[in-house]
Amino acid sequence: MRRPAVAGKFYAASDNELIKQLEYCYEHELGPQKKPHLNKNSKQNRNIKGIVVPHAGYSYSGPVAAHSYYRLAEDGFPDSFIILGPNHSGFGSVIALTTEDFQMPFGEVKVDQTLAKLLWKGIIDNDLNSHKMEHSIEVQLPFLQHISKNFQFVPISLALQDFKTATEVGNIIAEAIKDSARDVVVIASSDFTHCGHMYGQLPASGMNAGAWAKSQDKKAINTILNLDAKGLIRNIRRFDITMCGYGPIIAMITAAVKLNAKKATLLKYASSYDIQPADSAVGYAAIVVE
Repeated sequence: MRRPAVAGKFYAASDNELIKQLEYCYEHELGPQKKPHLNKNSKQNRNIKGIVVPHAGYSYSGPVAAHSYYRLAEDGFPDSFIILGPNHSGFGSVIALTTEDFQMPFGEVKVDQTLAKLLWKGIIDNDLNSHKMEHSIEVQLPFLQHISKNFQFVPISLALQDFKTATEVGNIIAEAIKDSARDVVVIASSDFTHCGHMYGQLPASGMNAGAWAKSQDKKAINTILNLDAKGLIRNIRRFDITMCGYGPIIAMITAAVKLNAKKATLLKYASSYDIQPADSAVGYAAIVVE
């Protein structure tokens, strides 16, 4: 069993407080401003192949993340989820899933063992150590559990995020989904630009941290909306865009395109500066791929 690493830090550790916190995210002025309701009648007509969501503390990125999950609830839950996140801790194998179930404040979340077996190949290892201290995948689970407790998932952490590695992960995911004959949504967990004194990248002259983050992130988001994984890595390097989860996004786009995804839509963009103005900021985007 994988125990919570950031309950009580990134999100509330108790059931009641966590429900209040999630409702706050949905009803916030930067959120959808309404609670989600799961569409249980759309099993044969679901459109979403992947989503992009942030992974900061809920008080900062939760309202933006709520847009992706609100849209997912409207579309209906798939059979399973694959959640991709960067490995911030550096522990464990560089690319790894785990077959250990996750214990969360809302209860246990089961790993889809059948799908995990199909994903455990090539460069994807099976290593709980890669997940023990990582928050980027964990913080997505309360949002999903708040909508429905009836789902399974496979977590994959990426400590390496170069284009070759990320596309190989995406290809393995697409092949596994096809072989499993399951309806699967791939969730890419990523924050966008980190700028200001705290992060060692100062905004351009005359711009506050929030404005600079937005100007940088537009260059990355435009490539995602075009489902252009090569364009994303090119712009990240060209403009020094300090995203922390571009590898998961590249892997998600790669898999989604192979599974006939046709379009991506930006649901919401905001930054920590919109929540609390400061000399540093982190950008957050909610994007859906259909």
